Amino acid sequence: MLPWLWVKVFLFANSKCKRYFHNRLKPSKLTWTSMYRKQHKKDIAAEAVKKKRRSTKKPYSRSIVGATLEVIQKRRTEKPEVRDAAREAALREIKERIKKTKDEKRAKKAEVTSKSKTQSKGSMPKGAAPKGPKLGGGGGKR
Repeated sequence: MLPWLWVKVFLFANSKCKRYFHNRLKPSKLTWTSMYRKQHKKDIAAEAVKKKRRSTKKPYSRSIVGATLEVIQKRRTEKPEVRDAAREAALREIKERIKKTKDEKRAKKAEVTSKSKTQSKGSMPKGAAPKGPKLGGGGGKR
């Protein structure tokens, strides 16, 4: 490395600051410096301004999307047995709906398969190739 890269550059406010720095005097021991004032708590007025108050959170209730405040309060006050019964009924209704859609899909699938079976018995479809061993070139690099 080059020696001129090691040099640090110090900038001073005035020659007084420069003189104290080069004599290695600590700024915390010099009464006129800002470091001294901070360490010895001389800037009381400045500190008082800096302090901030914490804002306390006030409890409030708000309605949620899809449910008004009255509905939420009613749900909160109702007994757990009633709530469990309502949940069971809702789950049963959902399961029945799913079962119904599955049955409809099965019925459609059975219809489609029965139609395709009747068509395939009569004659072979247009795009189908006859079953048997494959003939023709294997291709590839030689």
